[in-house]
Amino acid sequence: MSARTVEFWYNSGMKNSALNLLTAGIVSAGIALFSSGCCSSCCGDSCAAPKSCGCAKAPEACYCVSPCACVDCACPYGNWALTLPYPEMNAAHLILDKGKDGKASALLLWRWGSPTPADVTAIDAKSFTIRRPFSKPKGKENDKAAWRALCVKATVKGNELEATFCTVDGNGKAVDKPDSLSGKRNPPIGPAPDLAKAVYGQPVNILAGSMADFELMGNGKLNGWTLKDGILSNRIERDKDGKSTHKNGNLRTKRADFFDFNLKYEVRVLPGCNSGVYLRGIYEIQVLDSFGKPVDMHHMAAYYGRVTPKVAAEKPAGEWQTVDVTLYKRHITVVLNGVKIIDQAPVVGVTGGAMTSNEFVPGPLYIQGDHSDADFRNMVLTPIVK
Repeated sequence: MSARTVEFWYNSGMKNSALNLLTAGIVSAGIALFSSGCCSSCCGDSCAAPKSCGCAKAPEACYCVSPCACVDCACPYGNWALTLPYPEMNAAHLILDKGKDGKASALLLWRWGSPTPADVTAIDAKSFTIRRPFSKPKGKENDKAAWRALCVKATVKGNELEATFCTVDGNGKAVDKPDSLSGKRNPPIGPAPDLAKAVYGQPVNILAGSMADFELMGNGKLNGWTLKDGILSNRIERDKDGKSTHKNGNLRTKRADFFDFNLKYEVRVLPGCNSGVYLRGIYEIQVLDSFGKPVDMHHMAAYYGRVTPKVAAEKPAGEWQTVDVTLYKRHITVVLNGVKIIDQAPVVGVTGGAMTSNEFVPGPLYIQGDHSDADFRNMVLTPIVK
């Protein structure tokens, strides 16, 4: 979400939701309900905690309907990991929030790109319907039959949901065949960990071997990757106008047992570069030629689409830049060229292009290769074992 998106939410009457979803302009993407669980979001802060009610379930698994009564959670609010019906790159993510004014708001990531606001058109204790804003073709702004928007209708069952989705027109009529998805509620995010107490394992030099340590992602994709003298390079196919044909593939490590870790690497951002390094295959740290531009959650070394760096610390295209990322207990810290630009930000969800929506399993590193050229070296991952 960009700062302008937050400003729009703020000015359009969704102030509380905007502030809950993202601290306008800079780094925090924490949601109040993440730390308090489903209970306070559904029933209000006055509701007693489930365990004090005699409920044997964890707070995120149930909620209170009175000070001393707990039932299975049918609360729709929360942080949802969604799985779409595609063979690969099938991740989606939803933050469904309830502001202090009682109004529901949604932030939806759908496979690619960045999270964007969605309208909550219906909601009760066990179900909800959300719809992305309508796209209106030029010249048909008043023709509702020509409008298009993604619509998702979900039923909540405990900490899981089942949903159907389709494209609808401005009259609410489906214009394609509905499909189904599933979802699981992510547990609340805890407090920021003490990095000084982290216990590290043995460093892994990601680029010390050969291309045999990697595999190209996507069937039929072109391989523009080479590894020579410790430098991993990508060179894409371009059309006659010099633009990417988007036929090149991303590259992932065959090793896929990384979970919490520190990752250091150097990257040479070439003119017009747009790439990214995916931690655990699901969280993108942006690689972009953004020198001289204002801070933005889509610029160099940002937790893409989720957290805006505190300061701009990029170097000009063509120079080697250093990136130091620590992913630990669902928080992320990023140091770019010696400057801490993200400090213990909550990791609230996957980013566009994630390999899976499951944030609680180990995964590989993968590097985006379909957008532009880029060079990497001195890539060292040090696992955090405790």
